[in-house]
Amino acid sequence: MAASDQDPAVGNLTIDELSRQTGMTARNIRAHQSRGLLPAPEVRARTGYYGREHVGRIKLIQEMQGQGFNLQAIKRMLEIGAGASEAALDFERALLAPFGEERPEVVTLLSLAEMVDQTAPDPKLVGRAEKLGIIVPLGNGTWEVPSPTLLRAARELVELGIPLHHALAVAEAVIKSTRSIAKEFVRLFVQDVLDPLRQGERGAAEDDLKRAGEALARLRPLASEAVLAGFSLAMTAAVEHQMERELR
Repeated sequence: MAASDQDPAVGNLTIDELSRQTGMTARNIRAHQSRGLLPAPEVRARTGYYGREHVGRIKLIQEMQGQGFNLQAIKRMLEIGAGASEAALDFERALLAPFGEERPEVVTLLSLAEMVDQTAPDPKLVGRAEKLGIIVPLGNGTWEVPSPTLLRAARELVELGIPLHHALAVAEAVIKSTRSIAKEFVRLFVQDVLDPLRQGERGAAEDDLKRAGEALARLRPLASEAVLAGFSLAMTAAVEHQMERELR
């Protein structure tokens, strides 16, 4: 076999060959192209051909997904990657890194239905879940699930006899409340960490960015622990209050 048939640098890989070489399905490759994560192939005689750039980009995406980054964060990282200093990139990674260790999953309509214990999800409920960010459409009948745990919680509620639209209402309340808490932590970080760095005429130097990244790293576990502790107190009080009412 000629070297040109094996070396992706010459751009002779079809989408099926690219899929075999990277382990990413052709459907996901097309979905990543439509979302701007992958550059378009070189089209010759109505066939798209891929090269080393595409192989490297896919491996980078897979690596970042393995680290817990969702596709929106990965796209942002790819956009700012060119020309940025190492300190700026490190700080950007710190900003975009997921706050938990949960890894997003990519699902089809069938697997999505299985996750909520339904034969065919109601299109209206799917649209509502997309609006809440519980699932993110990728095109070609696939979705990214940023938090599989949240979706599995919905399924367990359904198994308890709770209608799916009621479970989504609970998820909406959780997301709304935690989003408000997250905004407060972000405001705190910007006001007390980032703003002082921007006061000088030269802006934030590399040492400043490093210190800001370290502060953000310390903030992550503090924020998660504070939210969990606050919820535990609130849940205990709510259950005790409801039990008093039931016992009356």
